[in-house]
Amino acid sequence: MANNTNKSIYLIPVMLCFFCMGFVDLVGIASNYVKEDLALSDSVANIFPSLVFFWFLIFSVPTGMLMNKIGRKKTVLLSLIVTVVSLFIPLLGYSFGVMLVAFSLLGIGNALMQTSINPLAMLIIGDKNLASTLTFGQFVKAIASFLAPYLAMWGATQVIPSFGYDWRVLFLIYFVVGVLASALLWVTPIQETLTEGKSSSFMDCLRLLGKPIVLLSFLAIMCHVGIDVGTNTTAPKLLMERVGMTLNEAAFATSLYFIFRTIGALTGSFFLRVMKTRWFFIISVVLMAISMALMFGGQSKMVLYTAIALVGYGNSNIFSMAFSEALLSVPDKQNEVSGLMIMGLFGGTVFPLIMGFCSDAVGQAGAVAVMAVGVIYLFTFINKVKH
Repeated sequence: MANNTNKSIYLIPVMLCFFCMGFVDLVGIASNYVKEDLALSDSVANIFPSLVFFWFLIFSVPTGMLMNKIGRKKTVLLSLIVTVVSLFIPLLGYSFGVMLVAFSLLGIGNALMQTSINPLAMLIIGDKNLASTLTFGQFVKAIASFLAPYLAMWGATQVIPSFGYDWRVLFLIYFVVGVLASALLWVTPIQETLTEGKSSSFMDCLRLLGKPIVLLSFLAIMCHVGIDVGTNTTAPKLLMERVGMTLNEAAFATSLYFIFRTIGALTGSFFLRVMKTRWFFIISVVLMAISMALMFGGQSKMVLYTAIALVGYGNSNIFSMAFSEALLSVPDKQNEVSGLMIMGLFGGTVFPLIMGFCSDAVGQAGAVAVMAVGVIYLFTFINKVKH
């Protein structure tokens, strides 16, 4: 455990790791540029975000087991190395196969990081200020998320030495930040004691799906992440289809979503202290439902911007509320429940794939309809929010 006087210093590289965790959200805007550059259909282009989140299904529980063997700091370092490699690959070449490999590694690195970064932060700060520290970490993560579209737009519209006009400068910038984060964490002396306790296994987690609240919370998290990745990918396409924007102009929609998701995370931490979780959950889902209606029928820029902002704010705290509901309902199996809930991020694979086929068939309204199904499920989950 770090000394009290050094805690704030040791948190600097950890917060930079949270920033690197936000790199995964570049897949939304990046898949749009790859779609345009390689002349792909929506269903094919949506393979990229789906592929990124597929790896949460495979790696979340094994990462928890790995932490018991090599420690939390080394696990986060491994996640950073995989992430850095994923960002470097698109700088060497540009093809459908290259981007598949890059996004796969980005997803694997993020699965490792999402599972290990919070326990590492807890190791440094302890229990007392953990909630506020993790909330601030999510805020830092969101900065990387909404910067990505701006960096891609800047690269696509400005002449950059050795690059020319190329949105892939985004990968170069985040690559440099990733290397810096790796170096800072490597030299940070964080003390930890490895335990020999029994690790969670796939079967331990899967058996818990027999408990209704765990299964329903798992599905709620799948819907949350599906709507999150779906909006990230579909928002620019809506503006291009309905308003006639170019991709560079429409890329702002992705940043707008993350700006309001960041505001929602910061204000949600306050509201969840002063009102019951159930009431805030209802408010959040109602905002998302209004957003779906506006996205489905909206034909003007301001209506669509309003819809994107509403879903950004409404969806910002769904994960934490569903996650905590599951943990509080099964207090004696929190490690297993945690691993299973992280596996729920697999929803980021399922939703974009279905949305891609629907948008190819009937336009972006088809993609919105798929997200609306997720919102309808969240309405049914309201009765399960007891705390």
